[in-house]
Amino acid sequence: MTAPTWTPALLGTAHGEGRIRCELCPHACDLREGQTGSCRVRRNRDGVLETATFASAVAHVDAIERKPLYHVRPGTRVLTTAAPGCTFRCDYCVNHRLSQYGRTGGTGWVGAPADPAALVSRAIAEKAAIGLSYTEPGLAPELTLALAEHAAPAAVPLLWKSNGFLTAQAVDLVAPVLDAVNIDIKGASEAEHRRLTGAALRPVLDAVERFRAAGVWVEISTPLIPGVSDELHQLAAISREIAGIDPGMPWHLLRFTPDFRMARAAPTTPDRLAAGVRVGNEAGLAFVYVERALDAAGRRTRCPDCTTVLVERGIWETRELRLIGGTCPGCARPIPGRWE
Repeated sequence: MTAPTWTPALLGTAHGEGRIRCELCPHACDLREGQTGSCRVRRNRDGVLETATFASAVAHVDAIERKPLYHVRPGTRVLTTAAPGCTFRCDYCVNHRLSQYGRTGGTGWVGAPADPAALVSRAIAEKAAIGLSYTEPGLAPELTLALAEHAAPAAVPLLWKSNGFLTAQAVDLVAPVLDAVNIDIKGASEAEHRRLTGAALRPVLDAVERFRAAGVWVEISTPLIPGVSDELHQLAAISREIAGIDPGMPWHLLRFTPDFRMARAAPTTPDRLAAGVRVGNEAGLAFVYVERALDAAGRRTRCPDCTTVLVERGIWETRELRLIGGTCPGCARPIPGRWE
């Protein structure tokens, strides 16, 4: 176990008497000298906003399907890295030891200062994109931009798996360098979302639209959390929200796995996941996915018009890609995504 290395952070405004307002996330922490934000990884030290997230606690290569991103270059790989920290405190988090750094349930600091050039070099050698995941990448705009300086010349895409709890300024800062983002929508209402995460829902929905407007490819994930997002009326509300933005935006239903403060809750049943798929389809969503519990059928992409099977997937792999230039081979309908 080590101590974090603090480096200057972006998105802070000094406003007198040594105070700094952090403008990264909607918590908008107003930090006195020496105070650390609610995320535990940004602080005011000597009137300078600092971050601990220019760091890497993990770096390994996995499939892009595991982010999950199903409509972004299927079958490619991602070098995934993460620094400790999160703006949410979800009771079910399977990565709580790393994400909940500084809170109950988290471990002490792990990781080391990140080397963006080395990470990009490894991604090039592995023929992989670079992804920030497992914890909240929104807390690491500084590392994201540093990675982009090396990744862009080599055409290495940058990806996020995010809770989307960001200010408009933060989205505008990183969107130009991101290729795709998977964003969690974890609740159907402000009350449910706040009860689960400790944060508001509206900024997440705003971030989805803002990333899309900036040209970033966005897919949505919803974990089916008992008592929060596993009831069909809740899933219907979430799916209507997504369809209202774009019915062609992929929606991933994630099976709840007992962990952390919800270790005694039951996992989501396949029947409930299948019902969630039907709810999404009834709301008009064209692409609703379940990673494992519904076998290959849950991972399959079909043409919304002629039902031709377009992509066959195994667990965390693509087995067959039948699209031709991003269009259905059966009816020539363009299928939304970044296929090449």
